[in-house]
Order: sequence, then structure tokens, then C-alpha cells
Amino acid sequence: MTIPPPAAPPAPGRMAADKRSTVVRFRDRLNQLIARTGMSRARFAAEAGLDRSTLTQLLAAEAVRLPRAETIARIAARHGVSADWLLGLSERDQVAVDIVAQPVIEPDAGSPADERLARWHTEARGLKVRYVPATLPDQVKTEAVIAWETGKLAAPAARAWSDVARARIAHASRADSEIEVCSSRQALEQFARGGGIWHGLDAAVRHDQLRRIARLANDLYPAYRWFLFDGRERFSVPYTVFGRQRAAIYLGDMYFVFTSTEHIRELTSHFDNLIRAARVQPPDVAALARRLAGECT
Repeated sequence: MTIPPPAAPPAPGRMAADKRSTVVRFRDRLNQLIARTGMSRARFAAEAGLDRSTLTQLLAAEAVRLPRAETIARIAARHGVSADWLLGLSERDQVAVDIVAQPVIEPDAGSPADERLARWHTEARGLKVRYVPATLPDQVKTEAVIAWETGKLAAPAARAWSDVARARIAHASRADSEIEVCSSRQALEQFARGGGIWHGLDAAVRHDQLRRIARLANDLYPAYRWFLFDGRERFSVPYTVFGRQRAAIYLGDMYFVFTSTEHIRELTSHFDNLIRAARVQPPDVAALARRLAGECT
């Protein structure tokens, strides 16, 4: 039996032509999508989580490269089309099930002043926001604690960070929204003792932080409700569910963002289970914080 020789690889010239053709099709489809939404380019870029300059480069006639896969997936997810359609590989612009289920990676995370977080909170206006913090909730932190935890922020930057985070609570109260927070009781107790990442943080700073928690837990209730579960019974990574719009899992320097109904429903269910297992209810958080403040040494 004669074994046929392996197929020859495409000629370099053909490969280059195919790539140029794909870039042109992507640019045409992207222009179609922008026109369909009726948005300005600046608004479209913001909705897709892109810089205006990045969108301009993608639409330039002289563009010879496709964007990163994460960028294509983000545009497709935000505007309800398939990645195959954007790349000109399909004439069907509906989102396929396997495309919808994929998370979008949002890099360069780490600050509540991030414009993406601001936009997600705005889109969830009038809805419930569910939040599992990485440490203490950003909305109640003092500037001194923010500066300590980041290890890199000067006092003015820490103050701006704190102001942005707390402004979201005030916005929730005005917009008939709700913010629910759920974290472990042990994290709050460890903070009071100056353990873990707070080792070396001055007792007076910890005392002031706990007194602020006690005050805000009372003043902001019921629009802002903080539940504490037993970390020996439950575990959770940091994440936020923005109403029915999206959910974002925080990984330290990036977000995994989900917009599919199935994923949002599952993370909402996980959060509700944390609340059902809570050992400290929102009306009792202030008393616990005051007691822990008295124990700071």
C-alpha cells in the first residue's frame, strides 16, 4: 500500500493573504456592529471595555493585525454576537451557546476606582449587588487600612480610593438599590488581632477601622447589609454579582466576568447559601465590631 505524502503547508504568500482577508472582514463586521448599536465610537469602546484609541486602531484601514482573543470575546459578549461572525467565519450573528458560556478576562484589576467597576455598578442601578470581599469590604475601609493593604498608595490616593468605594453605598441608598456583603467572621477577628496581612498594622489604626465599621453598619442599614459566615463551615473566593447583568470573580490582578444567565444564577445561588449559613446577621455586625475594637492591642 502506498502512503500518500503529507500535504504541503500553505505558501507564505497565501497565508499572508488569508490573514489580511480576515482582518478586513473583522473590520467590516466591527463597523456593522457599531452602526447597528447606534452608539458613538467612544460609547461603544466604553461598553466593550476598550480604550477609544484601541478601537480606532482596530478600525484603521491600514490595520494588519487582529486584536487579542480576549478582546474579540469581550466585544462579542457585550453586544450579543458570535466571535465567528465578527471574524467573518459565519454569516449567523447570533451567539452560540458555547460562546455565551465563556467568561471574559478583564486584566489590570485591583482598584475600586476602576472605571469598569463604576460602569458595572451603574448598569446594576436599582438592582441588588452581592459582594464577597477579598479582605474587608472596600466601602468601609479607612484610608490608613487601604494604604496598608495595597502597600503602594500614598495618603491622597488611598483617600480617593476610599471616597469612590463609599460613594457606591450612597448611590445605592438614593437609587433604591441594595448592597449585600458576605465574608467570614474569622477575617474580621483576625484583623482586630493584627494577624495575617494586617500583621504590624498599628493597634490604633485597627481600632479606628473597627469603630468606623460599627458606625457605618448602623447608619447604612438596611440598604447596606453585611453578613458574616463561619470560615470553618463555608469558603468563597472574592466576587461580585451585579444584579442580573453580570458577575465578576476577582483573581488579584484580573477579573473573570460572566454575562450568561446560567453563570450569574449559579453565583447568586452560591451567595445566597453563604447568607443562609451566616452566623452574624447585619444588625449584629456593629456590636461585634465595637467589641473587637475594645480588644485591639
